[in-house]
Amino acid sequence: MENNRNYFVAIALSVLILIAWQFFYVSPKMEKDRIAAEQAQQAQQTQQQPGAQPAAPGQALPGGAIPSAGESRDQAIGKSARVAIDTPALSGSINLTGARFDDLKLKGYHETVDPKSPVITLFSPAETADGYFTEIGYIGSDATGSVPGPQTTWTLSGGDKLTPSTPVTLSYTNDKGITFSRTISVDDRYMFQVVDSIKNETAAPVSLSSYGRVTRFNKPTTPSIYVLHEGFVGVAGEHGLQEVGYSKVEDDEPVEPGKSTGGWLGITDKYWAATIVPPQATPFDIRFSHFADGRPRYQSDYKSDAVTVAPGQSVELKNLVFAGAKEVPVVDNYEVAYSIPNFDKLIDWGWFYFITKPMFKTMDFFFRLFGNFGIAILITTIVVKLIFFPLANKQYASMANMKKVQPKMEELKKKFGDDRMGLQQAMMQLYKEEKINPLAGCWPILIQIPVFFALYKVIYVTIEMRHAPFFGWIQDLSAPDPTTIVNLFGLLPFDAPSFLHLGVWPIIMGITMFLQMRMNPTPPDPTQAMLFTWMPVVFTFMLASFPAGLVIYWAWNNTLSILQQGIIMKRQGVKVELFDNLKSLFSKKPKPAE
Repeated sequence: MENNRNYFVAIALSVLILIAWQFFYVSPKMEKDRIAAEQAQQAQQTQQQPGAQPAAPGQALPGGAIPSAGESRDQAIGKSARVAIDTPALSGSINLTGARFDDLKLKGYHETVDPKSPVITLFSPAETADGYFTEIGYIGSDATGSVPGPQTTWTLSGGDKLTPSTPVTLSYTNDKGITFSRTISVDDRYMFQVVDSIKNETAAPVSLSSYGRVTRFNKPTTPSIYVLHEGFVGVAGEHGLQEVGYSKVEDDEPVEPGKSTGGWLGITDKYWAATIVPPQATPFDIRFSHFADGRPRYQSDYKSDAVTVAPGQSVELKNLVFAGAKEVPVVDNYEVAYSIPNFDKLIDWGWFYFITKPMFKTMDFFFRLFGNFGIAILITTIVVKLIFFPLANKQYASMANMKKVQPKMEELKKKFGDDRMGLQQAMMQLYKEEKINPLAGCWPILIQIPVFFALYKVIYVTIEMRHAPFFGWIQDLSAPDPTTIVNLFGLLPFDAPSFLHLGVWPIIMGITMFLQMRMNPTPPDPTQAMLFTWMPVVFTFMLASFPAGLVIYWAWNNTLSILQQGIIMKRQGVKVELFDNLKSLFSKKPKPAE
């Protein structure tokens, strides 16, 4: 009983910590982020003062004013010469001013589950309120003359539309006689190759550095969540993975990991990302910054060490630009195909990536087999159950053995009374004689916590779960159950307040949790009994806002656990308390005699 009490106290404290965390940290942070996003949006719409172009690490980029945000997307796109982009996954155009990727839409993804809703817009011109773009240019000197930068007007010298089978070539010759020829190609998903050939037709060697930047004038308006990183991301050579939040660069100085050889950089959202992979053989500096001059903006950029081009010679530099959806197989394939170090870390697998990623692979396998991620979750739960089957057997067998010796434990309590030390020694002797390990029931639970968290990460962060349907009313496993008991699951014509939102699947989960807890005897202590009764209710409301896929997993896992525990208890010759507990709970207690 002492162990039962400690167990329930631990659960109660965990629930209190979760509630306190939500109330005192998560909710205020969400409100702060919402206010900051609104202020940033207002600033974008009202501030029109010019400012210098953002600086690459250690040196300023070429000049030009920061444009105001007063134009619509169509207006901004229509005022400049462009070359169209058309692939199975992407549509948009490249701005010939700056050779800038600032018009890109994702054909395969819509804003809502409605297939008629607008497709996702990733890049937009800087003149719009949601400006977001990627650009590659150069930093020169007096000897090099003008070099390609934000204001450079490129000439389309080859091709008329960028498709997977038809690259395009841009050219620019400066006042010193240096010719830049840029060939841009794209695959059928989200990777662009930008290959620059720099030919020096002067009489002296010239040195210049390349730069690349991903710049956006806003940040996600939805509040961030602690299990997911959104913001700056990259791998800086030997400095490793870099994950920097927006607030970090807003409050502090720019983050500069240090000079690197090999790596990549960019900005990531929950499901989308834009990254640049610089030339891997040339050392470069990475920087993550926030600029407040003109319009506030966020920038992930690099500047490479200078390369020298001898007279009459040419040098070729290749950048890769990833812009699109963070599809797991696609990102993994790019890491291998282009030898991009740790590119799979573009997806936030979390601390338990060694569990999270294999779990996704398992679910993806079953999805491809059955065509439904909900079914894949159910089967993956069975696989996890099979993996932990020996541990679970020990857990339930230990619980069964504890029930067997319950009468002896009660006798010891009566015998020792208030002598707690004597009681503990006697109980330990009893455990030894009966070959019972009182901790055997705890370790399987502790070991499965990382698995549960890993599954939560998979459902929450992978784009494959986005808008993935199950059956019936569940059309998006990554979103909470849309039904709510307050309006009788949609029968009444009004929406329930968010804090009262309680869908069908959370209720099913709560019922299965209630039944699982009723497999054991109700604790005689009133406080423990109260926790025993109310814990499923608390967890039901807590999980109401969780992704439906996770709630379905938990309900199914509870159901399997009930069956497994019942079978093991029968094998151990221990009475299953479920039906007696339910009967005593719902039966009317006799009134005391007057």
